Amino acid sequence: MAALNDLKRTWLVTGSAGFIGSQLVEHLLRRGQQVVSLDNFATGHRGNLEEVERAVGPQAWRQHRFIETSIVDAAACREACRGVNIVLHQAALGSVPRSIADPVPTHQTNVTGFVNMLVAAREAKVQRFVYASSSSIYGDDTTLPKVEGITGEPLSPYAASKQANEMYADVFARCYGMQTIGLRYFNVFGARQDPEGAYAAVIPRWIRAILTGAPVEVNGDGETSRDFCYIANVVQANLRAAVTDEPRALNEVYNIAVGENTSLNRLLEIVRVLLAAQGQQPQFQPIYRPFRAGDVRHSLADISLARARLGYAPTHTLASGLKEALPWYVKRFEGAPALQR
Repeated sequence: MAALNDLKRTWLVTGSAGFIGSQLVEHLLRRGQQVVSLDNFATGHRGNLEEVERAVGPQAWRQHRFIETSIVDAAACREACRGVNIVLHQAALGSVPRSIADPVPTHQTNVTGFVNMLVAAREAKVQRFVYASSSSIYGDDTTLPKVEGITGEPLSPYAASKQANEMYADVFARCYGMQTIGLRYFNVFGARQDPEGAYAAVIPRWIRAILTGAPVEVNGDGETSRDFCYIANVVQANLRAAVTDEPRALNEVYNIAVGENTSLNRLLEIVRVLLAAQGQQPQFQPIYRPFRAGDVRHSLADISLARARLGYAPTHTLASGLKEALPWYVKRFEGAPALQR
């Protein structure tokens, strides 16, 4: 992506203290870009930004300005967008179970906050607005692989909020001439992903459980499958969406995944083998729990549209991504106290 280095831009990354947002900030600073970022630490962590600062060094870090705020604050969104060329909007209140337990905060952040950001970006004449959507958009549709034009009914307030995002982005493109691109993430994993709490993603939660001797809990029978996507693939997709000069790429949504699905039982076996190769001695028996409400049974992405329009080409499979991320997980979790439910 030589085009990213050809011209210095000012970028806004929302949700910058989160797992994906902090990775985007790091990659942009490494490429000599000017970055504004915002987070309210509802789900993000200061430690992620501190890790970015250590990784990029003081000179690059001086090109970063952080704003502690919420996207629910419309005035703060306008301030953050001032002078920005490209928005990478990652801020959201994630988790299907969280949204089912309490839908109002999910709506406030994911829908009201999203519209606040669109309005602020429009007023600031931002060149492009790239935003995180979700594979949860596909809802109860059982078609495999998932193709962008075929979606079902949403199964959770979280899925409904992401569907609303796509609708609003399309309307702002039509009504105001904005350039928007949505990225439907499929089960992203990698360094800095939070293992804490009841809504934690399965990969960091399992690895921490294995390393600390805590129970390894599986929702359902373990044959549920997902298209696990390493963070490096997601960073690539965001940067390609931000700088593409392909007219057909604009005002569309794209599946961002690998195009391979893996059952939870198979994932556990891959984790076991890779940990053993790292010198660990993973001894565990999974505990199978009831299926979670709102979860789809199988997920697999067709990524041909992203390949054709964005030039997206995943560099990591599930196994190679896990192999790259494991040293970070081991350093973070080995010897840590077991999580309490």
